[in-house]
Amino acid sequence: MPKGPTSKDVARLAQVSQSTVSYVMSGKRAISEETRHRVEAAIAQLTYQPHAGARALAGQRSNAIAVIMPFASPGSAQKLMAFVEEITEAARRRDYDVLLVTADEGSDGIRRVVGRSLCDAVLVMEVGAHDDRADAVRELSLPVIFIGVPEESSQLHCVDFDFEQAGELLVHELADLGHRVIDLLRWDASPTGQEFNYVPRFARGVDRVAQARGVEVRTHEPGAYRDMGDFVQEVQSHNRHRPGLVLTTSITETMQELQRRQLQPGEDVDVLLLSSLPHDETWGVTRVSTQQREVARRVMRRLFALVDAEISTPSVELVPARVDSASAVTVASS
Repeated sequence: MPKGPTSKDVARLAQVSQSTVSYVMSGKRAISEETRHRVEAAIAQLTYQPHAGARALAGQRSNAIAVIMPFASPGSAQKLMAFVEEITEAARRRDYDVLLVTADEGSDGIRRVVGRSLCDAVLVMEVGAHDDRADAVRELSLPVIFIGVPEESSQLHCVDFDFEQAGELLVHELADLGHRVIDLLRWDASPTGQEFNYVPRFARGVDRVAQARGVEVRTHEPGAYRDMGDFVQEVQSHNRHRPGLVLTTSITETMQELQRRQLQPGEDVDVLLLSSLPHDETWGVTRVSTQQREVARRVMRRLFALVDAEISTPSVELVPARVDSASAVTVASS
């Protein structure tokens, strides 16, 4: 079986001694910036992964947290900013830096970050329902937390919002209003085929309550329509009476289309949202908030408890869902 690169290979490529490579990795001695850069470049080129315990044996902490946050689309960064703000603020209070890793490198990315002793703990975001990074994480001694819950979550530290409960609450709410048919606008299927973990979790909650309450749920994806006008038109054509909608995506576009057609939420159509938007941006309709900031706060509490060895047993922690009733906010003009 071929062996991976060694510190000797790194030293040869960087044209330094093996002890210098060791000093760069451990931080035991001051090394010139030029030499450090050469060694780090050689490590990156060879994808060298030192023993995961080397940093601990040296009694060193990096005082840094790595956040693995692949940007799958141009809107990914904006969608995740609430998480990043809470994470960086909590890190700052503990005098920690945050290393943001945005490339989609899968398991190799986590091994690279951990192998180079760049951080004391790792947060993994944009978690798939069947995430190949989970197996890599189970092999690491460094604290790693998934912000999300893969279908197979054993031996993992996971923190997230309870999407399954959210699905249950939203269907109950419309069923209580007398709707026997619900139109659900859900997230588009991933072009890569990798389904985000919250999609099947939310669907399980929706399906469970729909079956229990005798409700039909018609599922739609934005990508199936030219624009949201076509979506609203289809919903109206299949509903003689007041439609009942659940929106998880394309919220602004759909609400603007309802306004354009002079369909008033609560009078002409019942609309519920699953939303990460601030309350003053949710059009004054009833919603279930995904509580990103509360999820991030719980993540950071658990992370530092792991770093400080206060806890060690892997488990799944979910922020409970709740229904926020419609406020008196008037729908703004687009």
